[in-house]
Amino acid sequence: MADGEIVIMPPAGDESSHECARLNARLFNWAERDGRGRVFDSSAGFKLPNGATLSPDASWISHVRLATVTREQIRKFAPICPDFVVEVQSPSDSVPRLKRKMHEWIHNGAQLGWLILPDSKTVHVYRPGQEPEFLTNITQLKGEGPVEGFVLDLTEIWSQL
Repeated sequence: MADGEIVIMPPAGDESSHECARLNARLFNWAERDGRGRVFDSSAGFKLPNGATLSPDASWISHVRLATVTREQIRKFAPICPDFVVEVQSPSDSVPRLKRKMHEWIHNGAQLGWLILPDSKTVHVYRPGQEPEFLTNITQLKGEGPVEGFVLDLTEIWSQL
């Protein structure tokens, strides 16, 4: 985090890992068809303008913005904030910490963020300059802005519980 906090997280549990793998597969397949950007999984770290280095569960960056970083930078933790980020709560994640992380993504340039809370089957949608939108009892999320056209079927995630 930008305040210098180092957060040591245990590896995700099998269920959380499967949910994130499914999410990344859906996002990757859409991005390949769409052709406007590149998808990154939870192994990617990004150096944000505020000095924090964060890793989302899934992210997408437009090819136009990726062209602003060098090959050497992208081979490490690139100094760029994804256009779109997704965080999926795992049992070891606290909701307040995830909400702070989502705000940090948005304040550093993300145009859209989804915080998915599988146990309560809720989603918080983050956009610059707006309060997070709280969604419950939904079966799909529709991308907007940078990921217009991407649709995530939440029934696949909810059914894993």
